[in-house]
Amino acid sequence: MADKNRDEDNEAEEPTVQDKRKIDPSTGEPRAQTPAADRVPDEGDGLSDEDLALLADAEKDLVAEYREIAARAQADLKNFRTRVERDRAANREAVIAEVIRSLLPVIDDLDRADAHGDLVEGAPLTIVSQKLRAGFEKYGLRRVGEVGEPFDPNIHEAVVHLPDPEAEGETVKDVIETGYVLGDRLIRAAKVAVSAPPTS
Repeated sequence: MADKNRDEDNEAEEPTVQDKRKIDPSTGEPRAQTPAADRVPDEGDGLSDEDLALLADAEKDLVAEYREIAARAQADLKNFRTRVERDRAANREAVIAEVIRSLLPVIDDLDRADAHGDLVEGAPLTIVSQKLRAGFEKYGLRRVGEVGEPFDPNIHEAVVHLPDPEAEGETVKDVIETGYVLGDRLIRAAKVAVSAPPTS
């Protein structure tokens, strides 16, 4: 019997929960403040209006701080993704450059065969040569080192210096081995003979 009465008392004394947060958790906006005269005092509610205002300001500052942290984290993530994409593109270009560098002797042999007249129109080797060069050009491979262009140590390797009284500056007189550039990356410098005014 006593247990039954105790259970009835527990059911009658269910706790009530009041949401006293000054900031609405779903919107992040400050809630309208109930005037002190209209507020129903509850146990432990002995805060003055000034204290309540200070608490509201502290909650606003906390929300602003968390928003700033979230914005900073989002910016860091964006920068990380950009870095990853840039590194991925650089690695891809490096791999392509290495593959092309390993096949340059084949291109050199095809150039020599072409220079000797061994690549005739319609011959199987000529077709292979054209397809190979077209495949490399698709990746942005281009030749550097032409007779008559100014000598540039960034893309040319001077093998021979030829004094020329008529030369106005250092000029490529002959190309010994063609150079190649992939995008902005030098795959192989052109080996050239350079003509220059004689030094006296």
